[in-house]
Amino acid sequence: MIPLTRLNGQPLVVNVDLVRTVEERPDTTITLTTGDHILVKESMTEVVERAIEYGRRLRTLLPPD
Repeated sequence: MIPLTRLNGQPLVVNVDLVRTVEERPDTTITLTTGDHILVKESMTEVVERAIEYGRRLRTLLPPD
């Protein structure tokens, strides 16, 4: 799960296992495998970096900061 921010400033946590696509059009839009769409403030690059870091933590069994 990665923390992100909705366009209205509300924080949310997204299960990266449910992410199908991440696009910038121009707002960053996350499409889930359920068909839901989430608009977030973070850039597409930031979302991808957080997802990669989350995967690394899982593989190395490091606790989150």
